[in-house]
Amino acid sequence: MGTIHLFRKSQRSLVGKLTHEFRLVAADRRSWKILLFGAINLICIGFLLMWCSSTNSIALTAYTYLTIFDLFSLITCLISYWVMMKKPTPVYSFGFERFEVLAVFASTVLAQLGALFILKESAERFLEQPEIHTGRLLVGTFVALFFNLFTMLSIKNKPFAYVSEAASTSWLQEHVADLSRSICGIIPGLSSIFLPRMNPFVLIDIAGALALCITYMLIEINNYFAVDTASAIAIALMTFGTMYPMSVYSGKVLLQTTPPHVIGQLDKLLREVSTLDGVLEVRNEHFWTLGFGTLAGSVHVRIRRDANEQMVLAHVTNRLYTLVSTLTVQIFKDDWIRPTLSSVPIANNILNLSDHHIIPMPSLKAADNLNPVTSTPAKPSSPPPEFSFNTPGKNVNPVILLNTQTKPYGLGFNHGSAPYSSVLNQGLGMPGMGAAQGFRTGFANVPSRYGTNARDQPRP
Repeated sequence: MGTIHLFRKSQRSLVGKLTHEFRLVAADRRSWKILLFGAINLICIGFLLMWCSSTNSIALTAYTYLTIFDLFSLITCLISYWVMMKKPTPVYSFGFERFEVLAVFASTVLAQLGALFILKESAERFLEQPEIHTGRLLVGTFVALFFNLFTMLSIKNKPFAYVSEAASTSWLQEHVADLSRSICGIIPGLSSIFLPRMNPFVLIDIAGALALCITYMLIEINNYFAVDTASAIAIALMTFGTMYPMSVYSGKVLLQTTPPHVIGQLDKLLREVSTLDGVLEVRNEHFWTLGFGTLAGSVHVRIRRDANEQMVLAHVTNRLYTLVSTLTVQIFKDDWIRPTLSSVPIANNILNLSDHHIIPMPSLKAADNLNPVTSTPAKPSSPPPEFSFNTPGKNVNPVILLNTQTKPYGLGFNHGSAPYSSVLNQGLGMPGMGAAQGFRTGFANVPSRYGTNARDQPRP
C-alpha cells in the first residue's frame, strides 16, 4: 500500500488555471464591454478573411491584420483589469504589472511579424501579378475602418495609451506632424486634433483605408493590378514603423532599464538624500521600470553610529517615494572601528637581549583630558567626533623588535652581552624600568667577540 496524503492539495492543469483566472476577470462588469467587442471583432475578422479570399487582394489582407491587432489590444486590456485585481504574492512580490508589459510587447511583435509576411507575399506577387476583383474590396475597407476606429475610441486601453505617448514617434507620425503644422497655420482650429501628434493607431487606420481607396480607383479605371501589391507594401511598412517604437519601449521595460527621462530627477533626489542629517554615504542604487509608469528601486544608505535608523529611513523614503513607488532601503551604521594596540604574552624563546631590543614608549601627558574612545581632547560643548583616529592610547606596552644585526665595536657604548639571568634581574623585560638600550648601526662585518674599553688592556 502507498502512503495516504490526507491534506494533499489538488494540482490544477494549465487550462484549469487559465479558466479560473478568466472567470475572475469576467465577474467584473467593466470587462463585459471588452468581451462584447472581442466577440464582434472575431466576427469581423471572419468576414474580412472571406472577402480577402474572394477579391484576391493582398492589400486588404494587410489591412485585416490591423483588425487582428485590435483583438490583441482587447486581450491586453483584459490582462490590465486582471492585474488590478491581483495582489502581490510571495512568488510575485512586485505584483503582476509586468504581465501587461509582456502583452503589449507580444502584440506589437506579432503585428510586425504579420507585416513581414505581407512584404514576403508582395515580393512574390511582383513576379506574377494575379487579377484583383474589386467587388468586396471597398466594402471590406470601410467595415474594417469603422470597426477599428470604433474599438480604439470606445475602449479605454490603458497600457497602449501609455505606450503610444511614452514611446518615440514613428516616421509616419513625424511626416503627418509636419503636414499638420502647415495646415494648422492656415486653419488654427485644427491644432487640437492634429497637434502635437496624432494617435498612431488612428493614424495607421486612416492611412491604410486611404491606400485601399486609391487602389480601388486605379483598378476600376485602368485595371492596374500592381497597385494592390504596392498598397500592401505601404500598409506593411506603416504597420512596422508604427509598432517598432512601442515594441522597443516595452522591451526596455522588460529588461529592467531606467527610463532616460527620469535619470536627472533620480540624481537630484539622491543628492538630496546624501545631505540628510546622519547620512554618510548612498551607494548601490538601482532603479528600474516595473510596469507602465511604475518605478521600483533599491538603495543602501550608510549612516553614523549615533544616528537614528528609523528617522533616517523615514526621511529617505519620503524623498524618493515621490518618484519611486516600490522602494527598498537598506540602512546600516558605520562599521569602522578604531584598531587598538593590545599587549600579548611574550614567549620565552624571544627573551634574548642579543637578538632583540626593547623600545620603551614615552608616557603621555595630560592623560586625564583625553577621550578614551578617540584619543582626542574632549570638549564638553562639542558633539562627539564622527571618526576615530589611529592614535596610540595610554598605558601601551613596549614593542619588541627583532634585531638581526651585530653590535658595533668600540664606540663608547655599553655593548657587553649580558647573560640570561642578568636580564631577568635587571628587569629588562618589564616596561618602565631602567635598562641598557641597544642601537642598530650600519656596521655589518664586525667581530663576534669584544674586549674591554680600557685603554691599558689589550684586545684579543
